[in-house]
Amino acid sequence: MISLRYHIVSIAAAFLALAIGVVLGSTALNGPLLSGLSDEREDLAGQVSDLESQRNSLQAQLSDADAFAGSVGGSVVDGLLDKRSVVFITTPDASSADRDALTERVEQAGAEVTGEVQLTEAFTDPGQSDQLREIATRLQPSGAQFPTAGDPGTLAGALAGSVLLLDGENAKPQASGDERQAALSGLTDSGFVNPSKESVKPAQLAIVLTGGAETGDGAGNKAATIARFAAQLDRSGAGAVLAGREGSAGGAGAVGVARADTAVTSVLSTVDNVASHSGRIATVLALREQLEGDTGRYGTAGNAEAPAPGVDRESR
Repeated sequence: MISLRYHIVSIAAAFLALAIGVVLGSTALNGPLLSGLSDEREDLAGQVSDLESQRNSLQAQLSDADAFAGSVGGSVVDGLLDKRSVVFITTPDASSADRDALTERVEQAGAEVTGEVQLTEAFTDPGQSDQLREIATRLQPSGAQFPTAGDPGTLAGALAGSVLLLDGENAKPQASGDERQAALSGLTDSGFVNPSKESVKPAQLAIVLTGGAETGDGAGNKAATIARFAAQLDRSGAGAVLAGREGSAGGAGAVGVARADTAVTSVLSTVDNVASHSGRIATVLALREQLEGDTGRYGTAGNAEAPAPGVDRESR
């Protein structure tokens, strides 16, 4: 008769045999296994090193190409915007260095910069969207045509376009001086724009200058407000370009949101690398293209059509 003690001894013996087998097996395989892993690690390390070298080489080539673009940029844009005027509208994350460098290119192209309007964080704050909508509607200049049921960004773009841009057909002001001052003062007093250091005159063209991707809660909604604002601004005058830094072409960036909307891309040109010489040149070329009734998506991001207007899009 098999007793309980027999079962216990048998089970213990089985576990002991298993343990001995594991030890012996690991001892036998340990050397080849570790050797194989070591070889694989060295191979992966070599691949990483090669990729880093390729990246550094490509980065150096890109830097050289951008430096060359900077050296010839003045000649490329010379006279493209002769006797034209451009107004800047900047978002809170826009770089002052980008603005200054872009201003220089615009002036090299022969255009007059008529001023700058700086938007504040409140402008894209979802919690203040109703107030922005109310102010834009209330300050509508007489004779201006606004969208009947627009979102805050679109309505604000309609207001800004009516007071900051000249008529696209006859290059005449679309609002009186008093209406323009009332609109800018109302937006300033409500905290949606920063006070202007100098008076801003209406222009034929506009550059909406932003930074990279929006961050924090509601980043997508903030980016959408800027994209819709820029699109409606474009519809109000002879043309506009929305320009941002690398990262702006993603889903949380204003450039990316604009490019994802065919209704926007049909009127608004975008540039996603304005921090570079080539991006600033592309912005000026895009302004010229807007005057001719064309649009495009330019820069280095995957959703760009080409590096700049006039560049073969198949060569990217």
